[in-house]
Amino acid sequence: MNRTCASCGAQNRIPARHLANAGKCGACKAALPPQSEPLDVDVATFDDIVANARVPVLVDFWAAWCGPCRTAAPEVKKAAAALAGRAVVLKVDTESHPEVAQRFGVQGIPNFVVLRNGKVVSQQAGVVPSAQMVKWIDSAAASA
Repeated sequence: MNRTCASCGAQNRIPARHLANAGKCGACKAALPPQSEPLDVDVATFDDIVANARVPVLVDFWAAWCGPCRTAAPEVKKAAAALAGRAVVLKVDTESHPEVAQRFGVQGIPNFVVLRNGKVVSQQAGVVPSAQMVKWIDSAAASA
């Protein structure tokens, strides 16, 4: 994954295992905060992050045509900001990557899955507030 430095605009490659970590820009040495936005991912990136993340991963399975998914999107964004440094939030478009959704038995969207060390900790379909997403991650972190 690449993260753009807010100070100098340089692209910094961040390995999946360090997405939740703070770091510094390789060019100007300015602080790079932990990932605080949901990441739209393809299959390869999804697999890399799930396999290597050192923190829980919250996955939002969604599609552009889905009204409830559009309703959930701001809540997912709030959760990603609240969970910066404690979790990684991914978005998987079920229209573009149905094979990932099939792995988790997703039959209705939005559908949220929490993974820890590559294993499902919890899964729930339907729109939920960001506070509930944070609780799922807190529970996953506590069970580790």
